[in-house]
Amino acid sequence: MTAPSVPVAPNVDREVLREAIQEEYEAVAREPERGFHFHTGRPLAQILGYRSEWLDGLSEGSIESFAGTGNPFSLGTLAAGERVVDIGCGAGIDSLIAAGMVGPEGAVIGIDMTPSMLEKAQAGVGDLDHVEFRLGFGEELPVPDGWADVIISNGVVNLMPDKQEVFTEMARVLKPGGRIQIGDILVDRPVPENAKEKIELWTG
Repeated sequence: MTAPSVPVAPNVDREVLREAIQEEYEAVAREPERGFHFHTGRPLAQILGYRSEWLDGLSEGSIESFAGTGNPFSLGTLAAGERVVDIGCGAGIDSLIAAGMVGPEGAVIGIDMTPSMLEKAQAGVGDLDHVEFRLGFGEELPVPDGWADVIISNGVVNLMPDKQEVFTEMARVLKPGGRIQIGDILVDRPVPENAKEKIELWTG
């Protein structure tokens, strides 16, 4: 049996790409009412099937800057006491929903690379002491080995060039038997290699 081939990461400048993505999502954090080429906020949450009770009591700042592409909780709600890592948490809506599901006996770590998004996420924590937000990258998670029962992510993996690296890092922080619940973008035909090198196509 032939071993499966490891996908080759596209030839794109990672730092330039990160800066472009940060610029885009800083605008979503600071000017959520501006209008973007993607849906945002409470209308997006409704489109994606978020239950109204999940949003009850959440910070409006976290909700208005929501910019996901799917619903990780459609794959199953989280259990009380579970530890959760939210990769690319943005303004924190999924992390805060997760915190409500796992309760005070659980724990949630939200990770994002855009400081202005993390500011909004932190502002929405309120009196919850079992959720925290950390600056970091999906390829270098600031989380100990084997810490998480569940990894959630929403519209973020598609923005990372080296998917193998991302999923290897997820495997590192998951406990044996842990699970991944991702909402993201899939394409039904291969993207040309020269297109993958264009920063504007990653962000737009």
